[in-house]
Amino acid sequence: MAKKLLLGNEAVARGLFEAGCTVVSSYPGTPSTEITEFAATYDEMTSEWAPNEKVACEVALGAAIAGARSFCGMKHVGLNVAADPLFTASYTGVNGGMMLAVADDPGMHSSQNEQDSRHYAEASKIMMLEPADSAECLAYTKLAFSLSEQFDTPVILRLTTRVAHSRSLAELADRENVPLKEYKKNPQKYVMMPAYAIPKHVTVEQRILDQIAYCETSPLNTVEYYDKKIGVITAGNCYNYAKEALGENASYLKLGCVYPLPEKLIRDFAAQCETLYVIEELDPYIENHCKMLGLTVHGKDVFTLQGEYSQRLVASAILGEEKEFDTLTVSIPGRPPVLCAGCPHRGLFYALKQEGVTVSGDIGCYTLGSLPPLGAMDTCICMGASVSALHGRNKANPENAKKSVAVIGDSTFIHSGITGLIDIAYNNSASTVIILDNSITGMTGHQQNPTTGKNIKGDPATAVDIVALAHAVGIERVTVVDPYNLKETRDAIHTELAADEPSLIISRRPCALLKYVKHNPPLKVDPDKCRGCTMCMKIGCPAISMTDGKASIDFTQCVGCGVCTQMCKFGAIEE
Repeated sequence: MAKKLLLGNEAVARGLFEAGCTVVSSYPGTPSTEITEFAATYDEMTSEWAPNEKVACEVALGAAIAGARSFCGMKHVGLNVAADPLFTASYTGVNGGMMLAVADDPGMHSSQNEQDSRHYAEASKIMMLEPADSAECLAYTKLAFSLSEQFDTPVILRLTTRVAHSRSLAELADRENVPLKEYKKNPQKYVMMPAYAIPKHVTVEQRILDQIAYCETSPLNTVEYYDKKIGVITAGNCYNYAKEALGENASYLKLGCVYPLPEKLIRDFAAQCETLYVIEELDPYIENHCKMLGLTVHGKDVFTLQGEYSQRLVASAILGEEKEFDTLTVSIPGRPPVLCAGCPHRGLFYALKQEGVTVSGDIGCYTLGSLPPLGAMDTCICMGASVSALHGRNKANPENAKKSVAVIGDSTFIHSGITGLIDIAYNNSASTVIILDNSITGMTGHQQNPTTGKNIKGDPATAVDIVALAHAVGIERVTVVDPYNLKETRDAIHTELAADEPSLIISRRPCALLKYVKHNPPLKVDPDKCRGCTMCMKIGCPAISMTDGKASIDFTQCVGCGVCTQMCKFGAIEE
């Protein structure tokens, strides 16, 4: 068959297609998002965005029990959300094959923590594979379904940012025609109440022993002998770093299955090498396993626990030398993240800053509102936490309620903010929640969500009415404002903070980058009227700068939102 240059995530999606997967359900999260977006291009599979990762995992498990091959994808923090059904799925097992993909983010390019998902595989006792390039992403995905059905368990595919977002060649094949397996009623297998779950734990432990035996000889785990003075045990993208840095100056044990880990294979490899290194990003997961086997290895004593590795880091740590690699000869200027020109969140954050309130923040584009010059966010924990944390803050000190708000995006609100709002209403918390409704899931690249009225393919879908939902859960005070209108926005914030009952403000304006949004003509500065007061700079719009003591607007970026015109006291900004 033909070979094609594929993104790692694209290769996983291709693997789903070729393996005969039927149902795909995920929640977008960088760096895993593109898996499901590419999967949605194959009409042979039913693909969808779920409200959150827990729901996606449950959908996939339900499809697998019904006899279909199924998939759900997520980033590492999404696995926290999906953990509840995942751990029980380890006990129930599957019928049709079930595969999950989790993308870790060493270096925290787009995440609030560096989490090593390999621990979840061990804790849930679920097999985990880790590819090193796009070809393995495709091959391991197909193999995962076979292993899932062979061992009657879900199988996790672990990616990292560089594997998910790098391109390499992969060989394409035709789709396998996998018929739906017959579902047979079996409460002892699928109903996990204590009487049935207790014997299933015995089954799980035996399964792990069977999988270890499989891993001892599996082609997933490969050995390459060159110079045996140095032995390297590694997995995933770290294998690529090691091979480029060390070449034939070392021998390699590349682990394609990172849970469960083999024992005899590792001991045999170690016996052939003089000095053993474990190269793995984040936690000493493989290293601890080797030490448990009684082996002497170097790992985190020479490598860092933080961030991404590189060829240079490996060469420096093991060879003690700075190797030369091909690099760009020019210096690339830094590009700090910033809210886009015309972003509807900017006006809201400026209004919040002017009101001097404490802001309980959440995960999304609007997290950038914490950065100068806006500086209008005080906390950010996890998806949905803004609402619940505000409630806790106000219960701890009721005086906070008059000067504290929570902000949360529309997609994040659906993901895990609704239950927090119910908590506020149920426990009569005089808290003000602001939903930043920009009509899309913005931070991960404009995915649809249950509030947008479209599904993953862009077809019409039921749209959640946030106003009606808020009333239904017991929030009587609901106000909708346009964040481009600073006075309207400030007045709403001031009014709702003064109320002695729960309230919701919906800051509603579509994302400025949406293709259907019709922008106003760009604005310009009249230099004769500009006094150089820099007031317009306080909103941090990338289209506005100072030149020779005067404000200047880049017409290629400006979308004419008009927020800056409301700030200029001298009328210097005009169409």
